[in-house]
Amino acid sequence: MRYAVIGASAAGINGIRELRKIDKESEIILISKDSKMYSRCILHHYLRDERTVEELNFAEDNFEDLYHVNWIKGKAATAVKPEEKKVILEDGTEVEYDKLLITTGSHTYIPPVKNLKEAKNVSGFRNLEDIETLKEAVKTRKNVLIMGAGLVGLDCASGLSDIGVHVSIVEMAGWMLPKQLDARAAKTYQDAFGVLGVDQYYNVGISEAVLNENGEITSVILTDGTEVACDYVVVTAGVRSNVEFLEGSGIEVGKYGLIFDATGKTSDDDIYGAGDVSGLSPIWPAAVKEGIVAASNMAGVKRQMTDFFASKSTMNFRTIPTMSLGNVNPEDDSYTVEIQDKGDSYKKIVHKNGKIVGAILQGDLAYGGILQQLIARHIDVTKVKKPIFDVDYSDFFNTKENFEFYFEED
Repeated sequence: MRYAVIGASAAGINGIRELRKIDKESEIILISKDSKMYSRCILHHYLRDERTVEELNFAEDNFEDLYHVNWIKGKAATAVKPEEKKVILEDGTEVEYDKLLITTGSHTYIPPVKNLKEAKNVSGFRNLEDIETLKEAVKTRKNVLIMGAGLVGLDCASGLSDIGVHVSIVEMAGWMLPKQLDARAAKTYQDAFGVLGVDQYYNVGISEAVLNENGEITSVILTDGTEVACDYVVVTAGVRSNVEFLEGSGIEVGKYGLIFDATGKTSDDDIYGAGDVSGLSPIWPAAVKEGIVAASNMAGVKRQMTDFFASKSTMNFRTIPTMSLGNVNPEDDSYTVEIQDKGDSYKKIVHKNGKIVGAILQGDLAYGGILQQLIARHIDVTKVKKPIFDVDYSDFFNTKENFEFYFEED
């Protein structure tokens, strides 16, 4: 058996670990346009010189030897030919496979804003090259505007603020981290970034980038007419899955990215996918789990993604810890929302028909263990006798006559 893996980030590397755990003998080939392994989640640490490039590495120093991997570095895949079971690389090299795992992730998408694509002083915040470009830029540019207040945008804002750069954030949604937080939890972070001097603009987009005679952005015009001065723009709001190389392959690609099922399998029985190449769950824990599940099935051990929430995020911006699960902003009044707000500690649980569908914990994450018990044990929270935020571990250790543990409900 010959396994090929495209992509050297969270999903791909953890997929390889799982392949070797199950299959001790078969050949494993890793293909990546990157020549180094690094965590994109902590690129902001490199931006502010808190870590070196080597310290961004999340894999073992002897990864290739430890897992007996042939790593083809610095070469992007440009095509896949499923009928021939070959991956074509940018230099024309053909790599044969029996089973293929695609974990190519995503890239920055520059939106169609007037003058933005043509500007010389604009970049993304997705890979090591982006950070190298930004590190060089901020030696002379001290007024950076960030498009997008999502997880990546806030990583960028944190890194830049910590090295003395003035930051402005523009977000089309009504608050920071709109996919993970509600307005109340977001305000905690908004206030914290405000203390740093970060200017924030919500419910607006950018309609135009104003360029000087050198083709560099000097300001942007927002959709409400506001003009915001800046000498550099970082785009974090738009990402696109790296699936261009699959064009013409016959492998099914959807609106957001590569399509694969709960086992990781794509439309081709011998090709699997994992991570944010799907365009659906661009967070590290999901990519890790998907990589492990896909690799397991490739190696003949059946597994499925069984996590209750595809969207689970933990964050700690400005030393404020937060956990977000599922749907935290219900769309109608058919959901029940329970909140405990103590100022520096905020808890919110959203449930429907007794099933928890979303939750936020901010400030104090100690309740996270209880929350996971409620979810994992499929507890109907409408039958819990005490207030939901007063549940503790002792409630899970009632025993039946056969000494089986159960949660006591009405």
